[in-house]
Amino acid sequence: MILVLDVGNSQIFCGVFEDEKLVIQFRYASTARGSSDEIGVFLRGALRENGITPEDIATIAISSVVPELNYTLWSCCQKYFDLEPMVLRPGLKTGLKIDYNDPKEVGSDRIADAMGAVKMFPDRNLIVIDFGTATTVCAVSKDRVFLGGNIIPGVRLAMEALEAKTAKLPSVEIKPAKRSIGKTTIESIQNGLYWSNVGMVRELTSRITAEVFADDPPLTIATGGFAHLFDKEQLFDHVVSDLILTGLIEALRLNGYLDKAQ
Repeated sequence: MILVLDVGNSQIFCGVFEDEKLVIQFRYASTARGSSDEIGVFLRGALRENGITPEDIATIAISSVVPELNYTLWSCCQKYFDLEPMVLRPGLKTGLKIDYNDPKEVGSDRIADAMGAVKMFPDRNLIVIDFGTATTVCAVSKDRVFLGGNIIPGVRLAMEALEAKTAKLPSVEIKPAKRSIGKTTIESIQNGLYWSNVGMVRELTSRITAEVFADDPPLTIATGGFAHLFDKEQLFDHVVSDLILTGLIEALRLNGYLDKAQ
């Protein structure tokens, strides 16, 4: 079995694959910045609660955008699983050409998303939108070229900024808007968060399509915790909640780790 960890700013998204099929997924709050022991105990406990013996984990893959957790996770894997994880980083095979001024600047989460999308939707131009702590919008050509993209404050981050940086605006539940105009302060914030993201997605997908995919319109793929928030707006061709985990499995395959796990 294979354990994959998507380490984000808010949480660690964990998945277990058997024969390249996702069998369970669970999450750990990475805002706590736990020690290697705390994370290791959590991972082993979560595996057992889901009917998986921790000793059956043969390979671990990590994508991390939190540098201060990298050594902690490495130590966790060694101590609690007796394994050295594959960490997605520059120098590993990705199957992509990175068309970026400095390819090393591209976050591993964006690369893993792109790899997962290319694996699931081959030979198609793609726009991949990941609604995480930050919302990322990336373009990938059908020739497997990562063309670049955009990074925007995420839905929850925008809400927390309003709460923290204003004197009177409260924290609100994030949910779909029912109408365009809010009639209370809470509803006004909720509507603003919702419709600004709807508008952002429509504008960026339209501009990217016109600029680089005019001759062959792309599929729009959404992933991340808030992707389903916008279901009724028909913004996406597909919503794939575990896209980044699929990308990590592809990274393991391309770099020979799956052979070692057999």
